[in-house]
Amino acid sequence: MQIILHTGAHYTEEDRLMKCLLRNKDDFARAGVAVPSPGRYRKLLKETMVALRDAPPGDEARDVLLDAMLDAETADRIILSNAHFFGAPRAAVRQGVLYPSAPERIANMRSLFPYDGLEVFMAIRNPAAFLPLVFDQSPRDSFADFLGGVDPREVRWSETVLRIRDAAPDVALTLWCNEDSPLIWAQIIREMAGLDHGQKITGGFDLLSAIMSKEGMKRFRAYLKERPDLSEMHKRRVVAAFLDKFALEDEIEEELDLPGWNDALVDEMTELYDEDLAEIQRIPGVTVLTP
Repeated sequence: MQIILHTGAHYTEEDRLMKCLLRNKDDFARAGVAVPSPGRYRKLLKETMVALRDAPPGDEARDVLLDAMLDAETADRIILSNAHFFGAPRAAVRQGVLYPSAPERIANMRSLFPYDGLEVFMAIRNPAAFLPLVFDQSPRDSFADFLGGVDPREVRWSETVLRIRDAAPDVALTLWCNEDSPLIWAQIIREMAGLDHGQKITGGFDLLSAIMSKEGMKRFRAYLKERPDLSEMHKRRVVAAFLDKFALEDEIEEELDLPGWNDALVDEMTELYDEDLAEIQRIPGVTVLTP
């Protein structure tokens, strides 16, 4: 069994992605890909992760979990999605480390499914935008306490990725930048389902429609209809061109309301984020989806 685990991150259109997967559920089932309802496994997996803190999984744990998740459905690939798998937003950062529980959780998942193909899919986001969002959910009163005294410019996704790779070296990771999601949304879904490039995805432009004007989407769809044979790469260039002209500014611009969070700091952190992405792309066992 191929087990695809989508772990967020938080604030990366994770709910929209789950809805898109469910919209394609029937088509995927015909290809041997199961997309169970989140209600069938999220609580179950959470309880299982808690139990694994104290004891290794029993001999029947794997089969019991799969039976509960598949509910008699036949599949050779199953997609699970839970942005809280590594913890709630308030626990997303500790001492400047993003998702500190991630390595242990993935190692425990590997112990549950030792002979299955386990893959992790996760979007990352510019810490300049991500950190204020998760801090807003934190019980900490000050941002400095929230980061444990760590300079926000030192927060790196690559550190989390390396920790996961060390904890579970045979678990493949597929990552993408949330900032790129509108351009590669259909590709993300296809990769999770293990489908061929170019295969049609229902809702492949769902995210685009949320950030582009109705007039822009109307013209965009008409453009594609007149050119049904466009390659995926060409489509992405078209998407970028239409966004330049028809993007809804209120939907793509973020208010970062945090003391000291000025344009200069955001620009510096964005440059560091780009450098960190390049570092992630060099990590063995990691695939980064890009436009």
